[in-house]
Amino acid sequence: MNISRSFQLLCLLICLPLSCWGADLYRGTVHDAETGQALTGIEIRTPDAQALTDLSGRFSLPSKADSLIVRVPGYRPQRVSLHAELNIQLQPIVPKALYLSYWGADLPQKRLEIQQLLTEADMNALVFDIKTSRGDIAYRSKVPLAAAVGAQQVRTLKDLPEFLAQLKAQGIYTIARIVVFKDDRLAKGRPGLALHERSARLWEDREGISWSDPFNPDVWEYNLAIAEEVAAFGVDEIQFDYIRFPAKSDLVFSKANTGENRVAAINGFLSQARERLANYPVMISANIFGYICWKHKDNKIGQRLVDLAAHVDYLSPMLYPSGFPNGIPGYRNPVANPSAVIANSLQKARQLSGLPAIRFRPWLQAFRDYAFDRRSFRAAAVNAQINASDASGSHGWMLWNAASRFSLAGLQQQIPLGELNLADVSPKFEDATMLTRALSDESPLAPIPAAL
Repeated sequence: MNISRSFQLLCLLICLPLSCWGADLYRGTVHDAETGQALTGIEIRTPDAQALTDLSGRFSLPSKADSLIVRVPGYRPQRVSLHAELNIQLQPIVPKALYLSYWGADLPQKRLEIQQLLTEADMNALVFDIKTSRGDIAYRSKVPLAAAVGAQQVRTLKDLPEFLAQLKAQGIYTIARIVVFKDDRLAKGRPGLALHERSARLWEDREGISWSDPFNPDVWEYNLAIAEEVAAFGVDEIQFDYIRFPAKSDLVFSKANTGENRVAAINGFLSQARERLANYPVMISANIFGYICWKHKDNKIGQRLVDLAAHVDYLSPMLYPSGFPNGIPGYRNPVANPSAVIANSLQKARQLSGLPAIRFRPWLQAFRDYAFDRRSFRAAAVNAQINASDASGSHGWMLWNAASRFSLAGLQQQIPLGELNLADVSPKFEDATMLTRALSDESPLAPIPAAL
């Protein structure tokens, strides 16, 4: 542990809040459940106190609470009941995930198909939609604005608690995807919270979807309230998507649309999310543009790699080769070089951010190309991406197909998980929750130069 980390620990142990006076003192240790290794510098948190584990994995925590939260990248989050001596065993997890779409969740056969495929492919994680870019919310929300804007008209996860219980029993790591600022129902239901053209007309992107204003605190509150509700259901991770501005500069925002303002807004929202979710055993992740891995600038969308990591546990760059229309250095045709796109992008992201590989978990392409030659991404192309991600040391990966159309093309028991032959059928481009057409709201981002 470095000097600054030691000083932080000392401050946490000595400069305790007044609310802890008269509290019970709890002691314990934190270890890796598989290796038995003591874990150093792990944050232990209750609503009224926090501490860090020392070099032996030990901690002392004065608290009036009845449970604590342990959350650290690379492990499943835990809520632990407080008693005199605690021996906390953290379970390592490297998610290998499929995606279940909003409408797929409404089909019992599709759910069963995905759950069976996870078992057959020895995969261990599922991303599912809680809130889509159309603004629909999958479960019965108690947030008043959700019903007011029509976001509860079609609930595809009416049985969310039961569904989560099934996945947990299967050992599946659960990732709840919340589309944030691209929200058609909120924008059209509350135009005062939406982005407008200079003519005062409500703006729509190329998919005909309107966006809420990323500067507006009421928009933040709406999404944070949804995230907190979902955290209370017991998901393992909340993944924020479209946590960005549209790449269009001639819209009317509630603040000046400058680079610094955009970055401050995205970081501010994620900072508040971190604070709101601190007392839940849930990890936080954010989906980011693939090109963000290559540049210090925010590319007009408010995502700046070096700033984002302070507020989330994982960064999930969308490293679809089709999402790099201008190529990357050395590769003008990314769909012909999927492995290189993944490997080089993750390497560049680590260099720019200074973060370890475990803080990244990329989205990989399991759908037909839409930017170059319309080729299908089947077993070989998907495997190339998986192997490149695994080799980088990233915290697993997630396969995106907008319609959740996956099939097991061929599974050989003697090869490692990273070489499973997962193939797909190309998605329908009209799918409401489509993430793959990441540049649909504006023209492509500026070309990446040959050398960065």
